[in-house]
Amino acid sequence: MAAIAETLAGWGNDLTASEIPNGVAATLRRAMLDAGGLMVAARGTDYVAAACNSVEVVGACTAIGHDGGFSAGDAALISGIAAHGEDFDDTFEGTPMHVGAVLVPALLAVVERDGLSGEDLLRGLAAGGELACRMAVVAPTAIHRAAFHPTAVVGALAAAFGVAVAKKLMPQQTACAMGIAGSMASGIIEYLAEGTSTKRLHPGWAAQSGIRAAALAERGFTGPRTVFEGEHGFFTAFAHPAIPRDFGRLTIGLGEAWELEGLAFKPYACGTMAQPFIDAAIKLRAQVPDLDAVEEIVAPTAEAILHRLWEPMAEKVAPSTPYSAKFSVPYCIALGLVRGAAGLSEFTGDMIREPELLKTAARVRYEVDLDDPYPENYVGAITVRLRDGTELKAVQPCMRGGRNDPLSDTELEAKFRANTEFGGWPDVLADQYHAFCAAAFTTDQPCDLTRFRA
Repeated sequence: MAAIAETLAGWGNDLTASEIPNGVAATLRRAMLDAGGLMVAARGTDYVAAACNSVEVVGACTAIGHDGGFSAGDAALISGIAAHGEDFDDTFEGTPMHVGAVLVPALLAVVERDGLSGEDLLRGLAAGGELACRMAVVAPTAIHRAAFHPTAVVGALAAAFGVAVAKKLMPQQTACAMGIAGSMASGIIEYLAEGTSTKRLHPGWAAQSGIRAAALAERGFTGPRTVFEGEHGFFTAFAHPAIPRDFGRLTIGLGEAWELEGLAFKPYACGTMAQPFIDAAIKLRAQVPDLDAVEEIVAPTAEAILHRLWEPMAEKVAPSTPYSAKFSVPYCIALGLVRGAAGLSEFTGDMIREPELLKTAARVRYEVDLDDPYPENYVGAITVRLRDGTELKAVQPCMRGGRNDPLSDTELEAKFRANTEFGGWPDVLADQYHAFCAAAFTTDQPCDLTRFRA
């Protein structure tokens, strides 16, 4: 009986660009555009500078927005860190999985290095992206409950699969690449304690790990066929045992039903599950006459997100770093009520010390809602209780930007333009990158990204 990795490898080997639905290709073009804008937006940050300064060799690959050339692995590492650095990148609903920040850096680096075609790029992104989404729903919430970051650990195997498919490795090599990547997967969520930089590392690390795993497999290095379902395999290592596994989610309907097509694109620069709470708060903003009149703000929430977005409460109501603020529902609700916005400018060292924001965040508390539909759907509801007894309620029934309320192309392009402007890119480069994404899958010419090194 074929192992899951072998079934996936056979599907990837046979996958042609013409078999990839237009909707999936459109989603992947959006993912490239979104990721590129975020790479530029973060290029001047200290954490991206640290990543750039950590590399030891010069190569032929581009880290978008940076001078010079890098090895494929280093370009993927830098670009992945930058794309995910402000937590403004795409996400998959079910178990939050950041697809573009892993797959786009990995595939762009390999396609540029090896002179692959646009169809190869499309095939690799589609295969790796679909595996990432399918792995995310095998055991929903189980990876987070085991203290691992899904993007980090899933991403390594997805990147290995995507790179192997783009390079047209033999099915046995592709299966081995995923098996090898299983021993490269890593990424704990202890960054939540103090808002440190390690979450930013995870997509870049997964992207470069996938490139290395595929390179090893291509040269004869072997990995376990049973990396997914084995007794000591991925889901034994990285998923809490109390959550049942449905391995059929990995292979049933491959090529017929595409999970990837429902990828969500964020309107706000913060944690995925906080987004609907911001929209709920914005709905009430005009109805709150005076923030000093607020007695308390109550938010029903899923128990499964408490340890990431609500606790420890002392840190969440007064975040110690701008990055920590991105994973604080109290702070994000305060942003919605006080500023009506949650973009890159709302998560700075100065902003998180604003007295009105802190005073409002301190009035937020949660109540566990046992009927909350997470992880099948992300909802946000708040009740603002005023000192005179008035209660104001608002609900956001789904994640805006997600499958039930997607951002339009116009909205996504506006986000891209705002991010490139934030990162100091001239309009001409933003125009060129936009055009590159639009045509990337149709060209037979090698991918030349050198114009985006400025």
